[in-house]
Amino acid sequence: MTEGRTYEQGTQSRIQSEKAAVNFSKLINDLWYDKGIETLLFRNQLIDKRTSEILNLHNYARKVVGKTINIEDTLSVVEAMNRMDLCPARLDIGKLASEWIEEADHFSSVDAFLTSKLRDHIGADNRKEIEPRDVVLYGFGRIGRLAARELIAMEGKGEQLRLRAIVTRDGSKETIEKRASLLRVDSVHGPFPGTVEPDEENDALIVNGRTIHLITARGPEEIDYTAYGINNALIIDNTGAFRDDVALARHLTAKGASKVLLTAPGKGVPNIVHGVNQLNFDPENIDIFSAASCTTNAIVPVLKVINDTLGIEKGHIETIHAYTNDQNLVDNMHSKYRRGRAAALNMVITETGAGSAVDKVIPGLGSKLTSNAIRVPVPDGSLAILNLTVKKDTSREAVNEIMRNAALSGPLVEQIMYHISNELVSSDIIGNPCPSVFDSQATIVHSDNKTLVLYVWYDNEFGYTKQVMRLSKYIAKVRRKSYY
Repeated sequence: MTEGRTYEQGTQSRIQSEKAAVNFSKLINDLWYDKGIETLLFRNQLIDKRTSEILNLHNYARKVVGKTINIEDTLSVVEAMNRMDLCPARLDIGKLASEWIEEADHFSSVDAFLTSKLRDHIGADNRKEIEPRDVVLYGFGRIGRLAARELIAMEGKGEQLRLRAIVTRDGSKETIEKRASLLRVDSVHGPFPGTVEPDEENDALIVNGRTIHLITARGPEEIDYTAYGINNALIIDNTGAFRDDVALARHLTAKGASKVLLTAPGKGVPNIVHGVNQLNFDPENIDIFSAASCTTNAIVPVLKVINDTLGIEKGHIETIHAYTNDQNLVDNMHSKYRRGRAAALNMVITETGAGSAVDKVIPGLGSKLTSNAIRVPVPDGSLAILNLTVKKDTSREAVNEIMRNAALSGPLVEQIMYHISNELVSSDIIGNPCPSVFDSQATIVHSDNKTLVLYVWYDNEFGYTKQVMRLSKYIAKVRRKSYY
C-alpha cells in the first residue's frame, strides 16, 4: 500500500509540474510575440520548447548551476513579467527566479522584486528604438539553410533581423521546389517547425506566410536588392566562393547592400568569434566581417578562459570532425590528399587552419599551438581535443571549476556549456546552441599539474550557425537589452 501511495503521489506531482510547464510555455510565447522579450533559463533558449524540455532545464539548473528552482518558482516570475510594461529584451528567467528565492524577504511581492531588478527595462523611457534589418542569404547550403531556419524562428515581431531573400545560381522552377524541400526537411536536424511552400510564379518561398524572394545571379554585382523592397541589407555569404576582402567587397556594389558577413575564415577582414573579440571591431566603421570557422568558434572560448586564468605556454589541437560536403561519398579523384576516399567509410587525416585561426582572434596565442584534424564517419557533431601546457599549477577540479564559472557568468555564457554527463557522445551535441560544450567528465590533468587535456564538443553546423546569428545582430546593431 505504501508503494502504491508513493507511486500515485509521484504521478500527481509530475502531472502538476507538466501542467505548470504548459502554462509557463504559453506565457513565454506571449512575452515573445506580444512584447518582443526573448527568454532563457540559465542561457538555454525557452521559446518553442516542449514541456519535458522545460522541466529538464530546471533539472539542469539544480545539477549544473547549483540553483534549486522549480517550475512553480519560474512560473510566478513569468506571470509577473506579463503584467509589467517591459521593453523588448533578452532575459534569463532562471537567474531572476533564483535571485527571487534568495532575496524574497526584502520585497513585498515578486512584482516589487522584478520592478527593482528590471528597472532599466520598464516603461517608455527605457524603450530603445531598434530599426529592423533586412538580411539576404547569399547561398543556400548547410549553413545557409540552418541560418534561414534560425532567422525565421527568431523573427518574433520582426524587430531585429528579417530574412528577405536568398541568392542562388540556379532559379529554375524545379530548383525552387527542391529548395523548399531542403528547407522543409533535414536528415540531421529534422523537420522545419512550420510551413514552406514554393511560389514558382513569383520566384519565392512562402515560409510561415512570409515571402522570401529567390534571386538568381551569377555574381553579386548584377543584383538590385531595392527592386525587391530590400534596403540597407546585411548579406550573409555562405557560399565559400568569396574568401578575401577584395572578393567580398563585390557584395557592396549591389544596390541595397550595406554589410557583409562571411560564414568561413576570411583574409583581409576581421575574423570574429562572438563573445571574444567582436567589441574590437565597430560596425559603424567596418563593412565586411568573417565569422571564422566552426572549429575556431569551438576552441577559442575555452582557450581564452584557460589562457586568462592559467596562461598557456604551448599546446596541440586535434579536431575529430564530422565529414563535410567537400569530401567524396565514394573513392574518387580529389584535389586534396585523402579527402578523395569515401567519407562515410573512413577516418581521414586532413589539415586544419585552427592554430593560425586562433591568432586572428587572440593575437599571440596561435603561434604557441599546433593543430591537425581527422574527418570521421558522422554527418554532424565534432570534438576538439586541447592538449595544453599551462604556466600555473592546477588540478582537475580547479580546471573544471574555472570552466564552470566561465559557462555561468561573464562574457562567454552564450558560448560555453558546462556538461556533467559521463555518457556524452557526438549525437547528443546535435542541436546544441553553444559552439563549445565542455566535457567536464573527460578532463585530464597530468601529475605535473601543468599538462591539461580538455575535450570540447560542438555541433559544427547548428552551434556555429547560432554564433553567426549572434554576430549578425551585433553587426546590424539590433541587439536588445539583456539580463543574464
